[in-house]
Amino acid sequence: MRACYRPVLMAAALFVAGVAGCATPPPASDPAALADFQEANDPLEPTNRVIYAVNDGVDLVVLRPLALAYRAVVPEVVRNHTHNLLANLGSPVALSNDMLQGKPRRAGDTMMRFLINTTVGVAGVFDVATGWGWPTHESDSGMTLAIWGVPGGPYLFLPVLGPSNPRDTVGFGADLAMDPLTWIGQGTAVADLGYSRLGVSALDARERVLDELDRLKQEALDPYATIRSLARQHRESEIDDARTDTRATVPDWYPQSPPR
Repeated sequence: MRACYRPVLMAAALFVAGVAGCATPPPASDPAALADFQEANDPLEPTNRVIYAVNDGVDLVVLRPLALAYRAVVPEVVRNHTHNLLANLGSPVALSNDMLQGKPRRAGDTMMRFLINTTVGVAGVFDVATGWGWPTHESDSGMTLAIWGVPGGPYLFLPVLGPSNPRDTVGFGADLAMDPLTWIGQGTAVADLGYSRLGVSALDARERVLDELDRLKQEALDPYATIRSLARQHRESEIDDARTDTRATVPDWYPQSPPR
């Protein structure tokens, strides 16, 4: 695993271990409350809320101002090109997971996207492949484990990384191990490239949810619970899209629209 990512994972593990606390289930005499507790599947809620509060403070002081400055200074077209480039860099990991999931058409889409956008799209700056019939999709090791039948487990809110669960946390580490930047070489230049990619990725991800997150915090009575619900729904939607994509690979390979 590349050294620049290790502090993030180590900090997450140590922080959770240091402040771990469990929520007490409601008594069986209150079946409605017990059902809500089980549906939330958040036995570490006291700990998760502490981590959420810390993350939210860091976001308020550091990440959100940086994202606002990024939006104000960098034109939208440049931000979109940057996002395209970052997505293209993630194609090898996505392709590996498409294959591990046994999804040949999704693997074909990813391969064609990478080849087209890396060449015609100038290293991925331009997303030419989508217009040519190869749409993007999400694919990572957490999804692969889900398709293999591994349950998500209880809700986790990790330092820096945010909403997750044990399965997706393991998947995150597996994706880092599969990333070509993890094993293409060593040295200052490679390390700097990894740090730069990590920083730009965080900035890009935060800027793209600026409006939605601001609105959620203003309108939600309990932002933590709302984020927990939305994160789970979004994740289940991604997994369901992969699980139900049963397109077959035909001998005369051609673009084929994903199922609706």
